[in-house]
Amino acid sequence: MTVHAPPDRTAQATPALTADSPGIREQSRARYPDIEGVVERDGGRIAYEVYGAGDPPMVFVPPWQVVHSRTWKAQIPEFARRHRVIAWDNRGNGRSDRPRDPMVHVTRERAANLIAVMDAAGVAAAVLVGVSSSSGPMTVLGAEHPERVLGLVFICPASPFGEPSYKGSASFEEHLQEDNGWNTENIHFWRRNFGAYLEHFFGEAYPEPHSTKQVDDGIGWGMETDVETLAATVRTPRTLDDPTFTAMCAAIRAPTLVIQGTFERVAHVSQGIGLAAAIPGARLELIDGGGHLVHARDPVRVNLLIRDFVRRLEATP
Repeated sequence: MTVHAPPDRTAQATPALTADSPGIREQSRARYPDIEGVVERDGGRIAYEVYGAGDPPMVFVPPWQVVHSRTWKAQIPEFARRHRVIAWDNRGNGRSDRPRDPMVHVTRERAANLIAVMDAAGVAAAVLVGVSSSSGPMTVLGAEHPERVLGLVFICPASPFGEPSYKGSASFEEHLQEDNGWNTENIHFWRRNFGAYLEHFFGEAYPEPHSTKQVDDGIGWGMETDVETLAATVRTPRTLDDPTFTAMCAAIRAPTLVIQGTFERVAHVSQGIGLAAAIPGARLELIDGGGHLVHARDPVRVNLLIRDFVRRLEATP
């Protein structure tokens, strides 16, 4: 286990944004996709992009639909110089559809979407890289479809191991007396002021000082979905219980890297540590002072860790 210390930083305020704020145009990209495609599953459209060429292929697996594939904008141009890179949007944000049926968003459906995207892009097996709730579909593929997985990189994963998330137990459906903190993760508050919730969420996801740009990006991407679609993802029933998920982790044989920020304020640092302990041979790297979305806040360090991991895969017969 390696701990990476952050540079000294100074706090900076985040500007407010409301649900009535105008949409944010996409910023220019460091690299544009070579191929843009759409695959259909069960009548729903899933958009994906392909960049670059080279083996092993890398698939960046989308997390919660509060963001879309642009969350990987600091990784795509770096790895597309040497690898074939596939990024895609979960149904619920980006260029994909906006289904409001919670069952569309369960873990196995997300895993099936991942396989469908790989098939459409012509990728038989790849290194899978994901953040937060991407851990669910990635674990399913690692355990049940090992032939599709060359390696797994989990970044600040959500998992059933360790302490519960910082979100607490406030009801999503009931009217709450207080609108503060994680109580803003509530359907009635979202309908009143979705932008304020996004500001809170990304403020917690990026606790590192000088994260204004990353927070603003996240708010903009969150505004590209809608309240009722995102609510369906929250209402998704849990379909993998703890014993099943634990058994899946134990069955994974692909080389695995877990990157975890120690200043986690969305999930819990122990969830990443616990996931690394549950997967045989997994390597754990702690980024000291890193928050929930360290791939965006500290992309150089995260990219170097991923690059080193992939090079080790290439050197292994």
